Amino acid sequence: MIPPQATARAANHRLELVVGLEVHVQLKTRTKAFCACSTDFGDPPNTNVCPTCLGLPGALPVLNDHAVDLAMRAALAVRCTVHGTSVFVRKSYFYPDLPKGYQITQFDQPLATGGSVEIDPVDASVDSSATRRTIRIHRIHIEEDAGKSLHDRFAGQTAIDLNRAGVPLIEVVSEPDLRSSAEAAAYLRTLKSILEYMDVSDVNMEEGSLRVDANVSVRPAGSSVLAQKTEVKNMNSFSAVERAIEAEYARQRAVLESGGSVTAQTMLWDASGGTVRPARAKEGSEDYRYFPDPDLPPLVLPRKRINRYREHLPELPSARRARMSADYALDPSDIEVLTSSPALADYYEAVARQHGNGKSAANWVMGEVLAALKAGTRDIRHFAVRPADVALLLDMIRDGVVTHTAGKQIFATMVRDGGTPTDIAGREGLLKVTDDALLRDWLDAALRDHPREAERYAAGEKKLQGVLIGAAMKKSKGSADPQRLAQLLAERFGM
Repeated sequence: MIPPQATARAANHRLELVVGLEVHVQLKTRTKAFCACSTDFGDPPNTNVCPTCLGLPGALPVLNDHAVDLAMRAALAVRCTVHGTSVFVRKSYFYPDLPKGYQITQFDQPLATGGSVEIDPVDASVDSSATRRTIRIHRIHIEEDAGKSLHDRFAGQTAIDLNRAGVPLIEVVSEPDLRSSAEAAAYLRTLKSILEYMDVSDVNMEEGSLRVDANVSVRPAGSSVLAQKTEVKNMNSFSAVERAIEAEYARQRAVLESGGSVTAQTMLWDASGGTVRPARAKEGSEDYRYFPDPDLPPLVLPRKRINRYREHLPELPSARRARMSADYALDPSDIEVLTSSPALADYYEAVARQHGNGKSAANWVMGEVLAALKAGTRDIRHFAVRPADVALLLDMIRDGVVTHTAGKQIFATMVRDGGTPTDIAGREGLLKVTDDALLRDWLDAALRDHPREAERYAAGEKKLQGVLIGAAMKKSKGSADPQRLAQLLAERFGM
């Protein structure tokens, strides 16, 4: 708590924002944490339930071992110490979507403690000397999710869907090391990327696979004493987290500068109004009446099992960026785009390895491939065009078999209808044409269609060459050799 005298002086000091984040991550399992019910998102309400996740008398929980494996992988990826023994407890509270009246979680003996995440400086464009920041992780523990309250299905009533009750989560609790909303967003983006690369979660915020609570407090700058915090909930995007933290920071500053004191509350973010409002008084640990779950023994992890997972961790995002920079000589901005998801990075590297030119592959993947994804599939994992076919198409462009313009047409056909680039090029008449007779015919047609441009070009307006060559290329449906067309055009007008 801020001492009363510090509160009274707050208006005369610059006030510092202090933030710690609690990130709830749904683990990528097919079944729930303590029963065999499906975790599929979007199934009809209350269909993925059983006596165990409904908390019916006599039903006993059985721990999902795959959830433990995923939790360990996440903890090791952020440099946590995974403990050989952790304990499941009952966290008691009443809420309509918690049918048992308690949540199975971990308390004083969690799965892992003491990790860290490094984030890039958020003000590097302003201060080039800014360095990466290390955000400490206090703990990671395993728990089950609650159900979901739906307030928009029936007028004046709340509906309860218990499909999500019992879904396995990890909660990643940071230390209060964040000093701005921008840092909080940077930390979340970095953590999300790590979890995605570890393949422990789909980290889809829209489906609730990643949810964030922010612990926010304000203290005089330079103080090392933690002030009274509030917990802000109901944020469904990283931008919402930033805005909510800023709103709560402004609210707490106003309270302190008016001579008041901050009280422990759970605050709800209202995105439409851009404000936070109190939901309830914040509970303390004694309110939850934690005690070891009598139906679950302590979780004991042999050191060999922990070490095996440590030795076989997938490549982390930062390591992959460094390796791709060395292997393909790409700009940092290109690498940032290409490593935005592990699936996209895999796709790019498959194209680059087969084609042999990393920059050419990067340009095509960031251009044509991402544009096609945006217009249709969106998920690179389900993209119809194989990396091998993109690499073959790039080989054909490089080797002069087809023009770049024809290559784009071939790719569009591959996206729409499937097929290989060689088959499409042959079938659609898109192989590069170098025959002078055909080229002159297309060039003559272009000049007839653009007499004024041809006249101005002949008079010395060389910039119109692109217009005339482009028109001839259009006549050829992209198959004409543009360099030879330029030579023939110059010859035509004695240039």
